[in-house]
Amino acid sequence: MRVAVASLETWKQRDTEALQRLRHVTESLANRGHDVHVLCSQWWDGYGDKREEGDVTYHGVVVGPGAHRSYLLRLPVAIASVRPDIVHAGALPPAQVTPASVGTTLARCPLLVEWYGDEEGTAGSERARRWAARRPDVVVTPSRLVETKVREAGADGDDVHVIPDGIDVERIRDTDPDDRGSIVCARRLDEGANLESMLLALAELRDRGWSATVVGDGPQREAYERQARDLRIDDRVEFVGSCSRDERIAICRGAHVFVQTARRSSFATELLWGLASGCVGIVEYHADSGAHELVENRARGFRTTSEQELADAIVDAGDLERLDIDESFASYDRDAVLEEYLECYRSLRERSGLF
Repeated sequence: MRVAVASLETWKQRDTEALQRLRHVTESLANRGHDVHVLCSQWWDGYGDKREEGDVTYHGVVVGPGAHRSYLLRLPVAIASVRPDIVHAGALPPAQVTPASVGTTLARCPLLVEWYGDEEGTAGSERARRWAARRPDVVVTPSRLVETKVREAGADGDDVHVIPDGIDVERIRDTDPDDRGSIVCARRLDEGANLESMLLALAELRDRGWSATVVGDGPQREAYERQARDLRIDDRVEFVGSCSRDERIAICRGAHVFVQTARRSSFATELLWGLASGCVGIVEYHADSGAHELVENRARGFRTTSEQELADAIVDAGDLERLDIDESFASYDRDAVLEEYLECYRSLRERSGLF
């Protein structure tokens, strides 16, 4: 299948959760043998408007992401020239969805739009966001939380599909556990991390035998470290900073509990890695976070609404079997997630009478 991925910016230019998800889909499609063309602003040096990298072909529709208006004008023709079977577009900027839709009309193929939810709700104008929700044949979101937001933006509920982020289950199996701490939290340490909830809960349990590892870095790291000292639990809470994916897996496989307290999360990817690595999941519920969706109706999951409930959940988690991998999360493997996308592609093409 020939797939055109339309995105003004790519993961080569900016590191966001939405673009990293688009990268995983793009590279997974190419690795599976599909013909993938990324229509973007040029991120490479030189004058050539095309670049092959791996099994992906990048087309520089414009030179640099600053040429926003030119990209919108040129995108329909760029899509038609690739002659794709389907167009997979990002919803950032939302204004690019309308020309992507025009391009699919020229190419006589369906349009799928990826709406991750970290920026789309405020980017561009209200009209552009409304069209970004309504013009595609299907909008894909990572969680039910974002699905609701897309419907509120104007999408037909029947045209919104939830496909989660994927993880590499085989990589988890191949990584040895690191028994660094019994409790782990992994996230960028900004104000939204809300790490104080976990620290206050742990302070309530100072008479119990626990140790905690905080993975991640960010502007609030010093403040969180200071709070741990003020609560007199700093000798049992280790801040390890940014770690590689293999280091994070090892820490999670060696831990018993993963605590998620972030106030905002379109999809709690780090929590998913922790759950698949055998951790019991404890999620502090917040209206702008979809993290609780990963622990709902699971025996090894808790949803809390206060520091006291979080502390109680940590104690209760101690009664559950200790694992270093949870095979029930194999359905989140990247190959399985890619199959969900491919099934969506096939369904769209059948619906359009293209098969």
